[in-house]
Amino acid sequence: MGLLNRDILMKLDTGEPASSQLIQKAQTYLSVQFPPDYVEFFALTDGAEGDAGGQYLQLWSLEQLLESQTACGVAEFAPGLLLFGSDGGGEAFGFDCRSTPWMVVQIPFVPLDWKEARIVADLFSAFLEWTTTVA
Repeated sequence: MGLLNRDILMKLDTGEPASSQLIQKAQTYLSVQFPPDYVEFFALTDGAEGDAGGQYLQLWSLEQLLESQTACGVAEFAPGLLLFGSDGGGEAFGFDCRSTPWMVVQIPFVPLDWKEARIVADLFSAFLEWTTTVA
């Protein structure tokens, strides 16, 4: 059994699984090792979007994830942040790669500043559970 609650993913519009080669290529490009539950997510679907039961959620594909790091100026404004999605509005979700294990944070796109970040979960799988409880 995997780490993810697949019932949550079934509520979302999902894509095709990402290949293990694409997952590895993204990790190499970013010079990181994704947490196991995040790798499992990509093995199930390369991105997802929709109402998770409490929160609108956009979980970016690997391509969107790579593009967002540059487009949002993450290295300049919030070094150590790895954005992976949003609420479809002004809030982003990402990993705090400065911590071990990586904590999941919610942070406004503007200003993209660590002072505005709020920890919402200690694991990606716990983050998915959290999205179903947000009102």
